[in-house]
Amino acid sequence: MNAIIVSDLHLGSRHFCYQEFERFLKSIPQDYELILNGDIIDNPKAQLAPPHQSILRLIKRLSYAQSVVWVQGNHDSKCPANGFGKVSFKSFYSLKNRLLIIHGYDFDEIMPRNQDFIKAFKLMHDVRVKLGARPVHVAEYAKKWKLLYNVLRKNVMMNAVNCALENGFQTVVCGHTHYPEDRVYNGIRYINTGAWTEYPAFYLQVNGSAMTLKSIDTPFDTHR
Repeated sequence: MNAIIVSDLHLGSRHFCYQEFERFLKSIPQDYELILNGDIIDNPKAQLAPPHQSILRLIKRLSYAQSVVWVQGNHDSKCPANGFGKVSFKSFYSLKNRLLIIHGYDFDEIMPRNQDFIKAFKLMHDVRVKLGARPVHVAEYAKKWKLLYNVLRKNVMMNAVNCALENGFQTVVCGHTHYPEDRVYNGIRYINTGAWTEYPAFYLQVNGSAMTLKSIDTPFDTHR
């Protein structure tokens, strides 16, 4: 059971680290399954810039050589499943009933209930940009509000862990919060693979029974 898991690429966003991801994609060993855990495309209705389109072509090409699974998130939930080669689209995915892979938006009880705050949040960001501040991804800006952001992270983690417990999984892997972490809660290992809109990005390498959360500065360990 060898797999590479990433989340939250946000193709189409100006903040997507597409050059780093292109190099990463080309370096994945052929005997590894690639699992894309949600929010791969930022806005499925928007036209992608050519460099981002090339990433989708690489993913499509990869799917003919090895298994590629796309677990849909809240941003790309309406992304059509056709036209992506042999990519398999799922709402969630699991590895041998041991590892549950799900994007995490369904576990988020904070953002859906605070849409007015989020709108105000985006408005403040736009005002800062007009005043000369550099534009940042909304998730990166949210991290400046540490108390609320930590509540969001904990809420997703607790609900993800409860889901894993109820369904007999030892480990659950999410994205959504854009915060890479690997911890144990209530006896369940919770891993979040972060996002590719900030550097360094992270990925989870599953190599047999071992699971390691790594930054992209850390090469694959293919020793088995």
